[in-house]
Amino acid sequence: MRCLIIEDYPPLRENIAECLREEGYAVDSSATGDEGLWYARNHPYDVLILDIMLPAVDGLTILRQLRDLQDKTPVLIISARDSIHQRIEGLDAGADDYLVKPFALSEMVARVRALVRRLYDRETAGLQVADLTIDTITRSVRRGSTEITLTPREYALLEYLAYRAGQPVSRTDIWEHVYEDHEGGSSNTVDVYIGYLRKKLHLEGLPELIHTRRGFGYLLAPPVP
Repeated sequence: MRCLIIEDYPPLRENIAECLREEGYAVDSSATGDEGLWYARNHPYDVLILDIMLPAVDGLTILRQLRDLQDKTPVLIISARDSIHQRIEGLDAGADDYLVKPFALSEMVARVRALVRRLYDRETAGLQVADLTIDTITRSVRRGSTEITLTPREYALLEYLAYRAGQPVSRTDIWEHVYEDHEGGSSNTVDVYIGYLRKKLHLEGLPELIHTRRGFGYLLAPPVP
């Protein structure tokens, strides 16, 4: 999953980014409203973490512009503006959640997870495809009773495919949701990691769960009877 942080205070911005990366998220960040708005309009994100008091363009203006463009990316406002009126103003502008500074990073991560679940219409932290089970809180993966050990990048790729289970996902779509803006690479990188996942998920006697759809990309789904 890919997040955008728009926050002008460097220590907080860096702490949030580090925390989210440790949780397996790809993260882009910006210190100014105009740059942040450009990122939000030119890249697909699963969650936007947005301060209100920003240089150049304030957070509420960013939020209203995105909603006017029918951008439905979940937005978590983080702000020291803590009055009921100010929180209502942020939510009415189109925010999905509002977290008052200072806050615990663990709570912020939990709210981000909840927004991702809502985005992909999931009610719980568990994802299941056939006998494959993913716990998005502990980032643990099992196939049947067998625990599967994945690298952070492998897990991020599998989680994204699981949220999109049953739908073909293009290489471009995977790249845009699993990798950060500054990372180099190509569609071959996605193919390589799909190969790694297939090897780790393959257990003797069990069917393949990751399928190739020529011209469309990859599909995580139970085998067709």
